[in-house]
Amino acid sequence: MILKIENLNKEYANGVKALNNVTLTIEKGMFGLLGPNGAGKSSLMRTLATLQEADSGTVILGDIDVLQQKDEIRKVLGYLPQEFGVYPRTSAIDLLNHLAILKGFTNNHDRKEMVDYLLNKVNLYDHRKKAVSSYSGGMRQRFGIAQCLIGNPKLIIVDEPTAGLDPGERNRFYNILSEIGENVIVILSTHIVQDVRELCTSMAIMDKGKVLFSGNPDDALREIKGKVWEKRTDKEQLENLQNSMKVISTKLVGGKPLVHVFSEDNPGSEFVYAEETLEDVFFAKLNELI
Repeated sequence: MILKIENLNKEYANGVKALNNVTLTIEKGMFGLLGPNGAGKSSLMRTLATLQEADSGTVILGDIDVLQQKDEIRKVLGYLPQEFGVYPRTSAIDLLNHLAILKGFTNNHDRKEMVDYLLNKVNLYDHRKKAVSSYSGGMRQRFGIAQCLIGNPKLIIVDEPTAGLDPGERNRFYNILSEIGENVIVILSTHIVQDVRELCTSMAIMDKGKVLFSGNPDDALREIKGKVWEKRTDKEQLENLQNSMKVISTKLVGGKPLVHVFSEDNPGSEFVYAEETLEDVFFAKLNELI
């Protein structure tokens, strides 16, 4: 199954153009959607999840018109937003059972089998009788994946899922997501570049409602291969470098700025070649250097 997004536009009442002619083709597997806050990622996710209307454009999943056949797409959609509410004293098993009923699973035996299977899949079965509101952040996100999987969805949308998770929980969460992505389309919206590099076979970079890049991470890296140089400097020299060179990014390392610069050749004294990373591509695209 393929998801085709063509010329999708959305402008809010305050004049912000959240989606500006967004065109993407997304196949089965993990697809990473990268961008800073305000890039339009959540607007795109909400549109695909039928939570808001687009102004124009088309979105087709298989033979379903996502923008026109909302009831049909909801049958094959799993959605995990940035934050989701739960009933304060409701156990995981009861809440998952309730959500399955809302999705149309009325056969008690089949529904119980599915709920038990999903709780086992996300490693929460032993905690099934505890209130979801008492779960840790990672446990709640794993419960969120379980509710996403009700009814064997064909499209799963996950919006900024790892905020606040410790490294162990983050790894457990992504192991589950990677396994799911072997069989369905999983769109992972995030601002964490490393997540996309480790998990996704295809990706897009968005900023200010526009798609700046679409392809696989290796293609993105090839665009800047051999053109990234770095130098440790001091804060006094940093402004001069930013004014005179194509600075990709700066970060503090050992208390001193480390500057990455985009250049076809070695840009000058004390610069050394830096192996390109997806983070370099990300910032180079945002800064319109490539």
